[in-house]
Amino acid sequence: MPLFTVSAMILIVDDHPENLFSLKSLLQLNAYEVDTAASGEEALKKLLRNEYSLIILDVQMPGMDGYEVAEAISSLNKTKDIPIIFLSAVNTDKRFITKGYNSGGADYVTKPFDPELLLLKVKTFCKLYEQTRELKHMQAMLKKEIDSRKLAQAEVESMNLSLEEKVEQRTKELVYLNQDLENRNAELAQYAFLASHDLQEPLRKILTFCRIIREKFLVNQAEAHTQMDKVIASTERMRDLIHDLLNHSNLSGKSSFSTIDLNMILENTLSDLELSIKEKNAHIAAGKMPVLQAVPGQIRQIFQNLISNALKFSRQDPLPEIQIWSEFIDKKDLDAAAGLKGAFVRIQVKDNGIGFDEAYRDKIFTIFQRLHGRSEYEGTGIGLAIVKKIVEKHNGLIGARSKEGEGATFILVLPLQQQPEKNNQ
Repeated sequence: MPLFTVSAMILIVDDHPENLFSLKSLLQLNAYEVDTAASGEEALKKLLRNEYSLIILDVQMPGMDGYEVAEAISSLNKTKDIPIIFLSAVNTDKRFITKGYNSGGADYVTKPFDPELLLLKVKTFCKLYEQTRELKHMQAMLKKEIDSRKLAQAEVESMNLSLEEKVEQRTKELVYLNQDLENRNAELAQYAFLASHDLQEPLRKILTFCRIIREKFLVNQAEAHTQMDKVIASTERMRDLIHDLLNHSNLSGKSSFSTIDLNMILENTLSDLELSIKEKNAHIAAGKMPVLQAVPGQIRQIFQNLISNALKFSRQDPLPEIQIWSEFIDKKDLDAAAGLKGAFVRIQVKDNGIGFDEAYRDKIFTIFQRLHGRSEYEGTGIGLAIVKKIVEKHNGLIGARSKEGEGATFILVLPLQQQPEKNNQ
């Protein structure tokens, strides 16, 4: 069922057709009327002709960027009250988010975004716009009534009192909506956990029954055996996808930081991956790691995903070699000079695998992004997205350097101490 239905349309502004299509499809599936614009100039033309209840605006666009478009919208009487949600995959730094609010934005969402959370935001802002429009209509009707009939002062005071009561009621409704949004954000994490576990149970049964059929009834049927292997492989991919989606969703909640020894975390991770390392005949060289404030399970997830990634995209000749080391740096910068001390630690994980074209360096951290076909390399396309999200929750940076055929190096910058006000982000 749709979350909320409004009379006016939602305008999506993005210069990438694929982004327009995916976001438009998401909103239309939830009963929203949607219009699109491929540039800031086109958006302004449509705003002068049509009425919209919400604008979802990409930041980076050729010609007028998102900030310029928002400033133009805010300067026009016809459009100044339309709420704007900025959507950006690149400009995620605090100063860009601040610039978004200063230019007239009501919210700033970074990619990749949670579709359900975005829908809740859309619902809230559309309802707020409709309430504002209704209030303005009531105010206009009130003024017209006063001007036309010139009612007595007592009647005017009575009408003003009525209006104040309605404003107060609207204020109470806004407070309720904000609280409702906070409650729904908390419910989303719980929903994702329960839904994922409920989906895994029938998958386990499908895998079990398929293996029984293959081993007991298809022993002498080569073609049927092959097809059943495909069913099992597809089911296992679905299981892995659900597992990774659950991990990604769980990162949206609050985190509890503690002081941890990265040496212990890395040692335990390598122990868990011992079988995979032996199967690949891989050699792993790990240097001494520091002590820092972090979420132990999430840091372990970083090491596990990066090392597993290096093993997966390795070559048989030469045999896989993975190097892991750390160094102190003074500032939050991937290329900062190393020293004996510093407020940050830079961790690098280097392999001699197949590597990748650096033209795709930013895309590899996007959820479901794959540079190779599933037939070549297994995986869900979520692992590096999880790593990036964990690093960002730790107020750090992540980057990658690579050449095709020469391996890849993943670089993490993490603060040794977490700021108290950021510990529960």
